[in-house]
Amino acid sequence: MIATDGRFDVTIVGDCNLDLVLYGLPEALPHERELLASGMALQIGGSAAITACNMAALGSSVGFICAQAPQADDPFARICTESLHASGVDTSAAFTVAKGATGVTVHLHHEASRRMLTYPGVTHSLISDDLDMDYICRSRHFHLASYYLQQGLTKDIPRFLEHVKSRGLTVSLDPNDDPADSWDRCILDALPYLDVFLPNEREACRVAGVEDPEEAIEILRRLVPLLVVKRGSRGASAYSATAAWHAPAIPVHVIDAIGAGDSFNAGFLHGFLKGWSTEKCLRFGALTGAWSTTAAGGTSAFADSERCRDLNRNWMETETEVLGPTSH
Repeated sequence: MIATDGRFDVTIVGDCNLDLVLYGLPEALPHERELLASGMALQIGGSAAITACNMAALGSSVGFICAQAPQADDPFARICTESLHASGVDTSAAFTVAKGATGVTVHLHHEASRRMLTYPGVTHSLISDDLDMDYICRSRHFHLASYYLQQGLTKDIPRFLEHVKSRGLTVSLDPNDDPADSWDRCILDALPYLDVFLPNEREACRVAGVEDPEEAIEILRRLVPLLVVKRGSRGASAYSATAAWHAPAIPVHVIDAIGAGDSFNAGFLHGFLKGWSTEKCLRFGALTGAWSTTAAGGTSAFADSERCRDLNRNWMETETEVLGPTSH
């Protein structure tokens, strides 16, 4: 949903690319063989873009900034922009780079596993000078996604978040994976400016520099006001310095798990901005994360506005929902 008064519920900065999903591949991928997939999907991807689309679908007003390729030369850029607009996301402050191409992630799905290959494209190009701070701060909340893909921004992120906080916004960050597996320790300098930190278990361990998830939680909960850890089939947990909450996963018929963590973020932050309790935000995040997996890719389950209205209405009435299968 686009704000009508010039003020957003949330502004988001991060990655926007295309997800190409191939289903039904064998576990082994032999060299020099042509293999057949049983199905495919092509749609908008990137942690930030998925979170933006799905928050807008839930009813939040969303402003979004990413680096984008020139649309006249890049049909993938047009697909991404059209998908964001169809979801109700404002992109008026997106930065168009002079040269470059839209990134693509190829998801190779086997029955029980997937492999991901990403061409980042112009994602790495975004720098702090490209960000319209007045636009970002016309909001109640700021969310940054894919810390380790923002190579042009990384060195400025702590200073940037400090400025956003000084303008009165609450701030959240999802680090996502580090493709280089180096786990730059400078992220720790950004944590003091967060209100909500949203890693999954593996990411929490890498950021904390330990192997045990419970040890990572004990380290990180002392560094941020609210640590929210996504645990896949074991649900999600949240921690302050003195309290803890847990929401179990919701059983669904899973098509794929692409964007499930980002869809969890969308639901959790949607509730956070409504002033819900942490426990209620967790349960709604578990619901939207599960909802995401019932259709191909990260945004398809949210593309039907009537179903999203039903999702919100049912949640508000019962705060529980068991999702049925969705056609592929």
